[in-house]
Amino acid sequence: MADMIISKSKTKESVKDCNVSGEFYEALDLKVRELIKAAEKRALENGRKTVRPYDL
Repeated sequence: MADMIISKSKTKESVKDCNVSGEFYEALDLKVRELIKAAEKRALENGRKTVRPYDL
């Protein structure tokens, strides 16, 4: 897998009352990549080259 696009330290800071397993970071990174890919697809299908918040 390519370098992670999420920040492990920022993710850990965001989780207040639990520990974060190593596998969680990988799963979160994958989910974020899926969201970005879907948003890009939606933008292109709508004739845009700019990904907007509503593409999520």
